Amino acid sequence: MTKAVNPIIPGFYPDPSICGVGDDFYLVNSTFSYFPGIPIMHSKDLVHWEQIGHVMDRQSQLPLEGGRHSQGLFAPTIRYHEGVFYVICTNETNGGNFIVTAKDPAGPWSEPFYLEGADGIDPTIFFDEDGKVYYIGTHPIIENRQYDGECHIWIQELDLETMKLTGKPKDVWSGSMRFVHWPEGPHLYKRDGYYYMLLAEGGTDRNHSVTMCRSRTIWGPYENHFCNPILTHRHLGKDYPVQCVGHGDLVETSSGEWYMVMLAMRPMEGYTTLGRETFLAKVVWENGWPVVNPGIGRLTDEVEVALEEWKPGKSVTESRRVYPFGEMEELGFEFVSLRNPDPEKYRLCPGQGLKLQYDTHTLMEEASPTYVGIRQQHHYFQADAVVLADSIWENQETGIVLLQSNAYYLRSALTENAGGEILLRIYLCENLEEKRIVEKVLTDVRNEIRLSLEVNGLTAGMKVICGAAETDVAQGIDIRSLTTEAAGGFVGCTVGLYAVSKIQTQKAAVYKNFIYKTQDIVVE
Repeated sequence: MTKAVNPIIPGFYPDPSICGVGDDFYLVNSTFSYFPGIPIMHSKDLVHWEQIGHVMDRQSQLPLEGGRHSQGLFAPTIRYHEGVFYVICTNETNGGNFIVTAKDPAGPWSEPFYLEGADGIDPTIFFDEDGKVYYIGTHPIIENRQYDGECHIWIQELDLETMKLTGKPKDVWSGSMRFVHWPEGPHLYKRDGYYYMLLAEGGTDRNHSVTMCRSRTIWGPYENHFCNPILTHRHLGKDYPVQCVGHGDLVETSSGEWYMVMLAMRPMEGYTTLGRETFLAKVVWENGWPVVNPGIGRLTDEVEVALEEWKPGKSVTESRRVYPFGEMEELGFEFVSLRNPDPEKYRLCPGQGLKLQYDTHTLMEEASPTYVGIRQQHHYFQADAVVLADSIWENQETGIVLLQSNAYYLRSALTENAGGEILLRIYLCENLEEKRIVEKVLTDVRNEIRLSLEVNGLTAGMKVICGAAETDVAQGIDIRSLTTEAAGGFVGCTVGLYAVSKIQTQKAAVYKNFIYKTQDIVVE
């Protein structure tokens, strides 16, 4: 027996899907317009998780050009069948619904097989006992639609040899209630002669929920569970600390225990910088239906898991992360960039650090600027970076950025003026409009400059260390605009480093290190 602490994967890890293979569990999440796409996690106890790679880690797999921040990859599903792992997903920017396969979940994964005729989003795949395979997806009702969010869940047979849909599609379900909004994210299971369909309903906001229906045949008719929704927090009020619960997936352990993963959000004062995170709940079956966290009926801070504790090599929940770039051969799986980054603009140089080539694409563009970051996973954290002073130039800017989207971010900007002085500027971008908060000429600049971003819930501050002098550049910056509630979309914040230029250049900003830590841990 071991104990999980919710969220089991904190920060921007939405739309979880899970599968079990023997005593191993694998989990994937949506990534939208971040690259690489679809992180894949591994665990043996459902409590501790280690990222082992990405499903979509090659440019050829993942065309994201032209997509908005909250487009790209929607709602992957991971399944295992007869020695092969399958991930089925939607690329909402380019290509539509697709399948990729792998023998090893750590990769490499195949090039995507795009499914002709598979309209809509949020696909899943189901392997029946008779050898047949089915595609289950969500598509909006077009003709005679009564309201926005009116959708059908549909099923069609899938030929894995040709990776094509066969036969005729059939609409089988439209949600648990009349006028339900956005029935989506279906997952299908078979248990005791019934086909059980798990759904997300109500939209991925405060009315989000998990519902279930079942049928004796895969084509229906499906009967509604009289206790729907089987999990939601929409009745707990706007001040409850965990909101927007939905988009679940079930997994059975080798000993017959059942659990559910799902997304939820942890707002502060009604605002969420972390995005949608991955949570865990216990499930039992009663009278042929699942009960989530029996006797409680909501998500809990802790979950008892009937599995032996397992320690990963590198946990995704580490509260202190130190990246000495000059000593690293490659960036960790936790690092992401935007859309389709040019790998030549990101170079780890032994004994020097991470070289970020200055690029004319800005953070404000729906493009692939030079940016590399990690997910914000805590409400209170500090991010430090040391940049070499001789890699800062006139007409170029580099620094730390807290990025919600291309339209909403907070960034520090080191640059050089015409007189050779190094300046530090702080910008807050809201709705594609940048406002300069402060500008400071740095003194006592030696070989290195340390930037320190501190986030305290819904405010942020910036410090700079030059030589022996530490200076508060800005404090108490209101970052409520960098939240889901203010900015919209489906993503949480990432924090990282960027390099932008007004002119074409081969110059690069050189970062010696990067540190992310919770505020209660002291940097040595």
